Amino acid sequence: MADTDPTGPVMDRDEVDRALARLGAEHEAIETSLLALQDHAGRRLLEGAHLTGVTEERWTATEASITLLWTYFDAYADALRRARDIRSRRRWSSREDLVELTELLRGEPVTLAANAQAPHAGRLSERCSLVTLVDRMNELYATSLDVIVAADAVWSALPARIDLLAAELQRTGRLAHSAGVRPGEHPAGDDLERITRTLTRLREQVVSDPLAYWRKAEGSSAPGGGRPDTTVYDREARALEDVRREIDAVLTVRQDAEKRILRLRDVLSRADRTLAEARTARGEVLAKIASTEVPVVSGPPTVLQEQLSTAAEYRRHAQWHRLSPLLESLERKAEDELLRARESLTAVTAPLAVRAELRGRLDAYKAKVARYGLAEDPELVERYEKARRMLWSAPCDLRAADRAVLRYQQAASELFGSAPRVPGQGGGPDDQRGPGA
Repeated sequence: MADTDPTGPVMDRDEVDRALARLGAEHEAIETSLLALQDHAGRRLLEGAHLTGVTEERWTATEASITLLWTYFDAYADALRRARDIRSRRRWSSREDLVELTELLRGEPVTLAANAQAPHAGRLSERCSLVTLVDRMNELYATSLDVIVAADAVWSALPARIDLLAAELQRTGRLAHSAGVRPGEHPAGDDLERITRTLTRLREQVVSDPLAYWRKAEGSSAPGGGRPDTTVYDREARALEDVRREIDAVLTVRQDAEKRILRLRDVLSRADRTLAEARTARGEVLAKIASTEVPVVSGPPTVLQEQLSTAAEYRRHAQWHRLSPLLESLERKAEDELLRARESLTAVTAPLAVRAELRGRLDAYKAKVARYGLAEDPELVERYEKARRMLWSAPCDLRAADRAVLRYQQAASELFGSAPRVPGQGGGPDDQRGPGA
């Protein structure tokens, strides 16, 4: 059985050499990481920035962690150097050397003073192993790197994007001013002012407190696992895009305002003429058609003409931001008014259309009766004359006329089945349908 000491079995020379090689590799890796952390651009920015809020609090703790990291690393390097010195005394280490090396490599050879032991501040000192020391350094390194990478990521992403958006905001502001879109006069002007204030405040907060705009990825333990929070930036970018569209609409109004106003006048004029025609037609219907309810035709709305005059006034004074919504509203209302006028004309003239349809049907059947050689039939002549008198007299009773035309059709249809056609009097559509027509 191997010799033992309080740390366990005494290591042999091969175990010592392997342990020293592993610890040496760890030492190089830790030193490289610490130097990279020292030179990290995010760290240099944090050291020179005026910090506030969450970032100030976490950076203060991180600076203490980095100082503690170097303290731990120096202790680790010192223990490793002592172990190497002992191993290099002779080619074949003595038992005393191996016992001492075992204590250094497997025991708790590192004594940490109280000012380097934040987690154990109630004790004057603490002894720990090299493995424990490496674990602590890894933990401190990960938390420190997480703060530095997160702050650097926010600073790399947001301020530049905010500056670009601010530049676009200035260009949009100049364009808005030229189009008459100003704060207090147009909602888009008020939006531009609000976006300007928000972006200014956002940039100040991002520069002084970047960690307030960092969202750590859920379930991620890697340093820097997460993304910058661009919620406020994205909202203002969308708002600016809406303002740009509004200003484009205003500028479009400036370019074709005269054309649109002339088109509106034409639509409203057509609506007025249609209503006038409907009123004339209503008088004619009341005079010519009996027992019919004819809807009343209202006059043209004066408010649309007043709004059209206001639109023309806005155009003369280059108030494009006010003209734009007014023209859009007027165009919808003018089309609705023209549709209403047409519907009124259709409703008023419906009885005349019914009378015209009855007249056409009566004449069509008279022509058909002639083709069958029944034009002199006394009953048909009587029924035709009765229907004709009703349809061509004023006022015309449409219900009675409809019944008279129907009786004439029925009488003619009954005779069509028994009467032969008169030779040489065909040629209409009915003559081409064959014997079974």
